[in-house]
Amino acid sequence: QVQLVESGGGLVQAGGSLRLSCAASGQTSSNYDMGWFRQAPGKDREFVGRITWSGRITYNANSVKGRFAISRDNAKNMVWLQMNSLKPEDTAVYYCAASKPGKSEYDYWGQGTQVTVSS
Repeated sequence: QVQLVESGGGLVQAGGSLRLSCAASGQTSSNYDMGWFRQAPGKDREFVGRITWSGRITYNANSVKGRFAISRDNAKNMVWLQMNSLKPEDTAVYYCAASKPGKSEYDYWGQGTQVTVSS
């Protein structure tokens, strides 16, 4: 079992920045690939980005490339999502999730943290 807890969400003006944190605990959590997702009201959950246990990163280029950055510290069992140049359309609940290395499905999810960007 892996437990995930997100934090760092809040209300920010357009153009501002937020840094979301995801604290992982449980069995060998540092060996998992970690993903960030978001879900806006009335919309499907959207992939934001993924960082492998070894640090390789992929992003949803259409929506966040160049503005968001994912990082992790395996020793601290932490993953971060740095969000810059935020737009109102970035408003959503943001989730971190854990996936076995190389697998597309995610086995564990956090409870989410709300990000609201005002115009």
